[in-house]
Amino acid sequence: MNARQTAAEVVVVDYGLGNLRSVTRGLERAGAEIRLSDDPGDFASADGIVLPGVGAFSEGMDNAGPFREALIEQAEAGTPLFGICLGMQMLLTTSEEAEREGQGDVEGLDLVPGKNVRFRGDLKVPHMGWNELDVQRDHRLVDGVDGEYAYFVHSYYAEPEDSEAVVATTDYGAEFASIVANERGNVFGTQFHPEKSGETGLRILRNFVDICVEG
Repeated sequence: MNARQTAAEVVVVDYGLGNLRSVTRGLERAGAEIRLSDDPGDFASADGIVLPGVGAFSEGMDNAGPFREALIEQAEAGTPLFGICLGMQMLLTTSEEAEREGQGDVEGLDLVPGKNVRFRGDLKVPHMGWNELDVQRDHRLVDGVDGEYAYFVHSYYAEPEDSEAVVATTDYGAEFASIVANERGNVFGTQFHPEKSGETGLRILRNFVDICVEG
């Protein structure tokens, strides 16, 4: 049986930030059964968890505070956890954004050790529009997407401590990590919006659903 014929039950975390409607619609197109939830108690029974996000790092972590313990617990238990855009940045340890805004040290989930940094030099920010994905290492999330284009809107990007955490890169004046994953491979994130990235994004979401089904 094709994996997508068996629907994965995916919880999309509703913590007050994120384009929930388009993320939910994209995941449903990819074959997932979606539960939009603001209850950390729902995480344990899910086949996978999606942490979407749009906005500032400090606000995201403030809003996600009640979910932190449950997200870390499920990640450590092996549940697939997919961070999108700000959600990906929240998987890291900290961000220059909080420092820049005078908000001090704001601790991320630290599931992919590293720091989010702002684009340097005279590059126009935010980086907005379509750009190419250059896959750096094997991961089921990126099956079939090397060299394809995805849709970005961001001013900060991830710098993982371990180069092995970089699954794919993108060039915007300089090369940056556009997809990251933890060592175990069950926690991963995209800096771009797969739900806005056409067939490439749908392929990534389908790959995620397959990961959730297959374990």
